[in-house]
Amino acid sequence: MYKYFTSESVTEGHPDKICDQISDAILDAILSKDKTARVACETVVSTGLVLVAGEITTDTYVDIQSVVRKTVKDIGYDRGKYGFDADNLAVLVTLNEQSPDIAMGVNESTNKEQGAGDQGMMFGYAINQTPTYMPITHHYANKLARRLAFVRKENILEYLRPDGKTQVTAKFKDNGEFEAFTDILISTQHAPEVTQEQIREDLIENVIKEIIPADYMNEETKIHINPTGRFVIGGPSGDSGLTGRKIIVDTYGGRAHHGGGAFSGKDPSKVDRSAAYATRYIAKNIVAAGLADEIEIQVSYAIGEAKPVSIGVDCFNTEKIPEEKIIKIIDKHFDLRPKAIIDSLKLREVEYKQIAAYGHFGRDDLKLPWEKLDMVDILKGYLKKEVI
Repeated sequence: MYKYFTSESVTEGHPDKICDQISDAILDAILSKDKTARVACETVVSTGLVLVAGEITTDTYVDIQSVVRKTVKDIGYDRGKYGFDADNLAVLVTLNEQSPDIAMGVNESTNKEQGAGDQGMMFGYAINQTPTYMPITHHYANKLARRLAFVRKENILEYLRPDGKTQVTAKFKDNGEFEAFTDILISTQHAPEVTQEQIREDLIENVIKEIIPADYMNEETKIHINPTGRFVIGGPSGDSGLTGRKIIVDTYGGRAHHGGGAFSGKDPSKVDRSAAYATRYIAKNIVAAGLADEIEIQVSYAIGEAKPVSIGVDCFNTEKIPEEKIIKIIDKHFDLRPKAIIDSLKLREVEYKQIAAYGHFGRDDLKLPWEKLDMVDILKGYLKKEVI
């Protein structure tokens, strides 16, 4: 018996990812001037149109029009023939201040610490399948998407355009051991004059072979390139986009649960973002320390309350010590109050736009604070201790 699992990724030129990057670019611009700003910014794109909406509370000024156009241009939509052009967009902005009812629960005061900005549950996950402690399918789906963007931006394949998607299917043995990739899929926007035969040959040589180890494929591995046979119309001219519509791409490729809250456009007082980063940090350190081969951590909050309502773990029968002890270890060594998360991971210093595409976790190309392994030595000690 074998089991199969699939994960997908998208490039920065995908309509939904354009929105995530715009929202996070606006967040970065505001936080660079006002570290305590409250930002909940969402973006919609369609043919020739960008709409920025949401709630922002700050004393600083940001030229949102300029931020939007620069972000779109940096992605690669810089000419009219792509169907979406940074210099010829209608940019509409409708923003309000954060509700005072919500702010009352989040603001610190002399007798109340900073509370969670909303109720909800967040998940963190890690597995020892890859050096990044990410599921192997999502690890390689994201790397393929990054490589696809690289060969476009470096003019290695000059006919490529910004929109694209990747997908990887893996075959596992009953014991969970990875055997091989059965299917590798790339869909990429391209110039109209190039043939599909040329695209297939180039992507296999310059993208797939550069990313997927040869021994991860076999004679059964199927490679799918632009399965419809043509992908000229792409980006916002081919489909509308919206912030927060690629939450599985942003996290673990479907291998772990998701609380439902998106990340992009939200300042770190929103636990949708900060607690998801914190639980990934904890999960990665626990797996790296050898307390489990795989772990999913759930944390939940009540709006206005600082301490989590609950903390739960699932090690999928890979734990080396009982799960109830792991929960006690988390409670002892990791402070999951919103302000403590923000301070310990320095979340007001992060450049968020750089993670708005190609995943927020397992980024071996970036030094992200929630990816550090600075608790491993302490946690390893619990493999020998009888008492927590």
